[in-house]
Amino acid sequence: MKPTDIGHPDYFHKVVDCQWACPAHTPVPEYIRLIAAGRYTDAYLVNWRSNVFPGILGRTCDRPCEPACRRSRVEDGQSKEPVAICRLKRVAADLKDDIRARLPTLAPRNGKRIACIGAGPASLTVARDLAPLGYQITVFDGAAKAGGFIRTQIPKFRLPETVVDEETGYVLDLGVEFRAGERIDSLQALLAQGYDAVFVGSGAPRGRDMNLPGRQEAAASIHIGIEWLASVSFGHVNKVGKRVIVLGGGNTAMDCCRSARRLGGEAVTVVVRSGFDEMKASPWEKEDAMHEGVVIRNFLNPKAFIVDNGTLTAMSFEPVTAKYDEKGRRQLLPTGESDVIIACDEVLMAVGQENAFPWIERDIGVRFEDSGLPVVDPVSFQSSHPKVFFGGDAAFGPKNIIWAVAHGHEAALSIDLQCRGLSVADRPAPDTTLVSQKMGLHEWSYDNAVALDKRHKVPLQKLDLALTDIKIEVEMGFDVQLAFKEAQRCLNCDIETVFTDNKCIECDACVDICPMDCITFTDNADELALRGTLKAPAVNLSQDLYVSGALKTGRIMAKDEDVCLHCGLCAERCPTGAWDMQKFLLHTAQAGHACHKRASGSSSANGSINASSTKA
Repeated sequence: MKPTDIGHPDYFHKVVDCQWACPAHTPVPEYIRLIAAGRYTDAYLVNWRSNVFPGILGRTCDRPCEPACRRSRVEDGQSKEPVAICRLKRVAADLKDDIRARLPTLAPRNGKRIACIGAGPASLTVARDLAPLGYQITVFDGAAKAGGFIRTQIPKFRLPETVVDEETGYVLDLGVEFRAGERIDSLQALLAQGYDAVFVGSGAPRGRDMNLPGRQEAAASIHIGIEWLASVSFGHVNKVGKRVIVLGGGNTAMDCCRSARRLGGEAVTVVVRSGFDEMKASPWEKEDAMHEGVVIRNFLNPKAFIVDNGTLTAMSFEPVTAKYDEKGRRQLLPTGESDVIIACDEVLMAVGQENAFPWIERDIGVRFEDSGLPVVDPVSFQSSHPKVFFGGDAAFGPKNIIWAVAHGHEAALSIDLQCRGLSVADRPAPDTTLVSQKMGLHEWSYDNAVALDKRHKVPLQKLDLALTDIKIEVEMGFDVQLAFKEAQRCLNCDIETVFTDNKCIECDACVDICPMDCITFTDNADELALRGTLKAPAVNLSQDLYVSGALKTGRIMAKDEDVCLHCGLCAERCPTGAWDMQKFLLHTAQAGHACHKRASGSSSANGSINASSTKA
């Protein structure tokens, strides 16, 4: 193998598994260390730069970072759980000071006007990135307040409205014009107003229906899940029948069933065609629903709504089983068992969402796929019309908030490039730093003690109280002590082991002391052969090997990045300083990226935040 190029920004970025997995590439270990040090405002601002909505996401994120966490693959037993990354994000939001003095300073207007359609997370991210650079941003939304589906379809027991008000307010206060209650009915007419770019962040606003026997007769008792949740949010719905069926296995279904429990549903059943493990809902959402008395029944295919004299009384379901072909494709086949009848008074259908673009004329240059989705470049988020960009659920269909934020950043960068006369394909490289953490012979600027601490549970409101009021937040969050303990579980994966081959004397001291046997001095070979001959074979092909140049004996050093604990014992033990622990920090490029390099102190003109990584 060739020597590893650690200068490539993706190399160490990939080693920081949580940041690599995050669509917005939030530098997770950086803000966790700040939380451990009690620097909550700094931790919040590190988050705010990348994910824009730390308080919202700290309660509702789909957490792609956590399955990637190194903790869950290097330990055994109860401690083999990821760091509670998402809930630590909430800690920074809950315990921060007033941040308004540290928000970006607004540059003079540059004469460019940008329209954002929809006031959800994607549009607000575009506004946050572009407004400080001098762009005149106008956000249109049919609702009275900003937030989009964050506000209307995430129940208040998961996300208090005050948090949405606060974090959308930070964006709107950056000189953004918010046209509340103004729905766009014609993209052609909007473009005719002379905007330099239009960003479409209108979400996937249409819930899917199920045209089963009995649907029309029982229409008054059957509701589309996302529409029902919005009605609950606005106070139009404040009660539900005692027996409720929720169709669907995603997070919307979990919000529906948990809301129904709080509005009077005594027997609430979620019915899913797939198996329990195949449900799209996050594991913790299913766990919370069952904790609140919701029953989940799997492998049942809806057949009909049963109506008696115009009144919905039950649903019938056909039992199915999953069969997989040689390519892993699944078919759900009838088992031949008798239909299952489940009694109900109301049904909530949460079986998917669809995009709806009747307001985009088909003759203005915006092309659409047969599926109804727009043709969107997956890197620049530009449509076939050069001035029109898409993001969030409007671009590629329903996902989640953190993906919408990531789309917003990329679209804002594209809009900025285009408005400056540059190619949207010419994406700036991220900013990276790699700095030694050595403070003395055996002292480091970060806490490198590794302990087998199990994950700490987030305290919950008492169940009998939580189910009495749909506005009572069910998760109470970590207090200072629990936040510190959970933060200490982080393995500091951004503190990298950096090897200098011309300092190495091949004494094997690092090999002897490594607790994971991830360092090997050996003859070079091709990657697959080398992986199998290491002291501990490197079986995870998705994580790279760190390979040195030729040493004095002709051997090379090969290190498996996959299971390294970043404990620093190799660097402490090395008699020549060939090993060092260096902090890698990556910030992805955003609009006005050249300004970021001028940042100093606590904030810059475009919101770049600098913070020390010292851990208490």
